[in-house]
Amino acid sequence: MNFRTIHEHGDLLVKYLEARKTIFLDQLKWDVCEADGMEFDQYDTPACQWVVLHEFGEVLGGVRMLPTIAKCGIYSYMLRDAQNGLLESLPTDVLFIEAPVEHDVWEASRFFVTDIVPASRRLEVEQLLFKGMTQVAIDNGAKYILGIVPAIWSRWARRLGVSATPIGAKFTIDGTTSQSVLFNAQGFVI
Repeated sequence: MNFRTIHEHGDLLVKYLEARKTIFLDQLKWDVCEADGMEFDQYDTPACQWVVLHEFGEVLGGVRMLPTIAKCGIYSYMLRDAQNGLLESLPTDVLFIEAPVEHDVWEASRFFVTDIVPASRRLEVEQLLFKGMTQVAIDNGAKYILGIVPAIWSRWARRLGVSATPIGAKFTIDGTTSQSVLFNAQGFVI
């Protein structure tokens, strides 16, 4: 879903942003923006695309995708803006490399699965969400997806059947230890 297709999905974007608030603000206690019961930030722009898994109108999970060539005012994408010192909440050494600005690299952020997904279905939902994220990247010409993931990403990636390369040191913010990684989008079987 993107700004041009929001109208095709009823109130799904609102439900997705409400689910993000529940996960990132209410549960994880991150210091993120909220208004009218929804979590959003400067990266929810017409340049982004949202992958939202839902059943019968209930959001199961989601992820936001943004091309690394995106630009909106002073902002580009989260990892690059952190590296450039524009985000107080993230360290400037979040990446070992210079943040790419390339057509074939997209950033994934705000990846989540909601609590309504039972443990018995969690892996399935994570795989479907990762497949959707990868498909959006590939459909838009991306070969790589970068993002910040929990520091236990290697175990998570193994469960999903994907490989990732760490491209930043581990860091802790708001009680969550994370690390920047790079996924080969074309290496994930869709």
